[in-house]
Formats: sequence, structure tokens, C-alpha cells
Amino acid sequence: MYKSALDIIDLTEKYGCRICDVVLMNECKTSEKSKDEVRQRVKDVLNVMRESAKSGLNDSIKSVSGIIGGNAKKVEEYRKKGRTVCGDVVNKAVARALSSSEVNAAMGKIVACPTAGSCGIVPAAIITSGEIINADEELLIDALLTASGIGQIIAKNATLSGAEGGCQAECGSASAMAAAAIVEMFGGTPKMAFNASAIALKNILGLVCDPVAGLVEVPCSKRNAMGVVNAMSSADMALSGVESVIPFDEVVTAMYKVGKMLPSELRETALGGLAATPTAIKISKEIGME
Repeated sequence: MYKSALDIIDLTEKYGCRICDVVLMNECKTSEKSKDEVRQRVKDVLNVMRESAKSGLNDSIKSVSGIIGGNAKKVEEYRKKGRTVCGDVVNKAVARALSSSEVNAAMGKIVACPTAGSCGIVPAAIITSGEIINADEELLIDALLTASGIGQIIAKNATLSGAEGGCQAECGSASAMAAAAIVEMFGGTPKMAFNASAIALKNILGLVCDPVAGLVEVPCSKRNAMGVVNAMSSADMALSGVESVIPFDEVVTAMYKVGKMLPSELRETALGGLAATPTAIKISKEIGME
């Protein structure tokens, strides 16, 4: 039904609808499910996201390796003191992104959206932004449909895999998905949504995938925090009228080409970047990963 942002924009103009409506129509057609069945499935996904985004806020969740843990709780407690640099909303989002990432590292239940390594970005962005406008559940479901449409385009034309395209393909894609979802939640046009996605993905272009000890913990967890802030700021820019000079479809193509240019050491092999630092090597030996 669609392969690009241009395809989706054409469809939204043809039917006078939003990105989420186009995605829903496509999903119903390909899955042979009713709209209610598809929306129920998305609701189930949303509930898992909600749980993973809050689990680490009150309880200190440790990863299986013990390398990370408790950072979501630290940020949440810091936020509650009421004296932060970035303010309440941003720190809520950061804490939630860290929470989902910590749940993942502890082998808990998360939604790989679009990957396990970037699982905290979309939930934190949608849930936190939704609170600002008192979004009901139906609007949050719409937001997830929008996000999935962005992810589909990236998957069809580039990659969502860190092993193939670096962390730009994981946290970058998640940021792009979240940015578009926020824009539509706030009443922005499909073009604004794709501008937000383009800006978010451009901001992380070239980001390498260099997991310490080969685990989805360091620096992955903190990159989730960075990714949600990127998504929210990109959404605000687009909603204000800022446009991406480079269209979304071209940004996706550029991301894929950049990923192919990255050496294998910087694509999830844990042989370069932060994974090759003395501290990372020491950690790997201590936990028996080298």
C-alpha cells in the first residue's frame, strides 16, 4: 500500500486522513483483521510498554550482568525534587526510557520497538507527551500506529538492525518513529510528522553500535534516554513550523548508506568504539565475556 513517506502523504491527502489511519487500513488489509482486532493488538502492546516504562521508577532494576541498573529510579527521584536543568517533562521521559531499557537488560518483558536495544524511546515519548494533553487510550493507540508506519518505511528502504547499520538504525529509527507519533498526537499534519522524523533521524546519523561486552546495556541504555529527548525536541521543531531541508525518504536512504560505510567493528561486534576501551575490556573480563 505504501513504500515511502511520499506514498503515505499522497494517501492522507487522497482520503483526508492521518498517518495512523493509513497504517491501520494497510494493517487490516495485510493481516485480514478488523480495525477493532488490530487496535486491540496495539492496545496490548501499549500495556506492555506502560509496564516496562514504570517498573524501574520505584524499584532499582539490575541487569543480568550487573553492569547497569537503578538509573531510572535515580532520575525519577531527582525529578521529584523539583530542581532540574531540563524540567519535569523531559526528566519524566528520560526516567521512563531508562526504565524500559533496564527491564530489557534484566530479561524482563518489553516491546522491541523497533528493537530491544532501543525499546525505551517510543514508550517514553508517547506516554510522557500524551500526559501533557491528557490523551486518552485511543489517541495513544493512534500514536503507536503512526510510529509503526514510520518504522515500516525505514525497514523497507534501509534497516533497523544495529548489526547492519549501527545504532543510528536502532535508536535513530526509534527517535524518528516517536517524533512523528508525537506530532500527530498534538494535531500536526502528516507533512509535519515526517519533518519531525527526518530531523530526529538526521540528529543521530552516523551513530555507531558499540555494546560493551556485547550486551545491550552500555551505552545502549543511556542512548535510549538521549533518543527520547531527541524525538521530543524534533517534534516541537516540526510543530512550530520548522521543516527538514532533506526530505524523510532521502534521510532514510542516507542513513542506510552511512550504515554500510561503517566498519564491522562499529556494527554490534563489540570490537570498536566504547566497547574497545580499557574499561570496557576490563568489564568484559570480569563478567566472563572475554
